[in-house]
Amino acid sequence: MNAPFKSDLAKTGRKFAFKQIIITTVLVLLGTITTYFYWGLSQAQSVLAGGVVVIIPNIVFALKAFRYAGARSSEKVMESFYSGEKLKIVLTAILFALAFKFLAIMPIPFFISFCLVVVLPLLTPFFIKL
Repeated sequence: MNAPFKSDLAKTGRKFAFKQIIITTVLVLLGTITTYFYWGLSQAQSVLAGGVVVIIPNIVFALKAFRYAGARSSEKVMESFYSGEKLKIVLTAILFALAFKFLAIMPIPFFISFCLVVVLPLLTPFFIKL
């Protein structure tokens, strides 16, 4: 039961997390396409970059956090969530720095996209059924 990726609870958590990530990715791509047609390429690239800065750390968090589940491995569950969250924060900071250093970012579309994608996981449980 303590083996990673074997618990049904962990599988359920990973499945839900990846459904959220897929929905988020689709919405970011739709937002990018819409932005491209209304405001142009540079704003669309900024929207895409703002979404990617959130999506990649969320994928890493989901892989790290949902390794264990159940009462017997409660310490491992907490440890994997804490280490996943730390890794997510560090990766987000690194992606922010890389985006601003190497991409021609328009700040307003970038931060609007970033903020919307950060809030989106709070809304998706109303639309996703397990």
